[in-house]
Amino acid sequence: MIIYIAKRLGTGVILALLVTLITFFLLSTSFEDVARTILGPSATPETVAGIMAARGWDRPAIVQYGDWLLNAVQGDFGTSVYTSLPVGPSVLQRLTVTLSIIVPALILTAIIATALGVWAAARGGIADRIAQGLSLVGYLVPGLLLAIGLVVIFAVQLKWLPATGFTPFAEDPAGWVRSITIPVIVLTIGGAANMAAQVRGRMIDELRRDYVRTLRTRGISTRAIVLQHALRNAGSPALTVMSLEFIQMFGAALIIENVFALPGYGSFAFNASLQGDIPVILGITAFGVLLVIVINLVTDLANGWLNPKARVR
Repeated sequence: MIIYIAKRLGTGVILALLVTLITFFLLSTSFEDVARTILGPSATPETVAGIMAARGWDRPAIVQYGDWLLNAVQGDFGTSVYTSLPVGPSVLQRLTVTLSIIVPALILTAIIATALGVWAAARGGIADRIAQGLSLVGYLVPGLLLAIGLVVIFAVQLKWLPATGFTPFAEDPAGWVRSITIPVIVLTIGGAANMAAQVRGRMIDELRRDYVRTLRTRGISTRAIVLQHALRNAGSPALTVMSLEFIQMFGAALIIENVFALPGYGSFAFNASLQGDIPVILGITAFGVLLVIVINLVTDLANGWLNPKARVR
């Protein structure tokens, strides 16, 4: 198991280095444009050169990346070009907001998708058709349209929930729940629709295997076969799908946060890209890659526990 974990960590480190290196080199071509933006329309070539020298942007890109990487390993991701705030704490603050909608959505997605997929595979017939229909509808309805519809119904007409904004949990737990309810519903419907189809397909394959027939001949109940045997064997692919759903929700947060005016990771990344705030973009990229690496590592470890054969890869 130690070798298995070491391999996954090594792969993650290489991925993080490659992604941050490529991102840095792509952004390094716009240092002069950022300097002109900071100085405004009255910028002269001399003042642009002066600010680039002061910030070290005139050095070779590989040297700058080495300095950034050395500082990043020590927890210093630099400061924002426009706000002068440290990048690390700023990204973590926004990341907390994003995770507060993604984690509940992912938990609900797993519960709903597993229940719907297992029910459809075990019952078949009309139950299967109903489950497939629900999955299809949830998959086809655009998330943006669903978000607007929920806002119109629950925020504008019924006035049960706020249309926009975010309330930190520490300030008002009830207000926090109300502020994330619609975004969580939007993410859950799309995620559950996709994952339910995957769980259903995997469970059908498991229930057709020889060991299931053997268990049935021994008088084991269908409920026990489904919950104690087939579901466990189908768990490894389902975990992989769930990790992909997490990453997909993370990307969808960009749209969701802008629609609901949430001060999260996605909106922070969007604004930093518009402003050309290079230190913030690099910090966002680094934290995003690290989060994906952690999710993949946890998924691999869980798969290795469910299926020991996976550890030999």
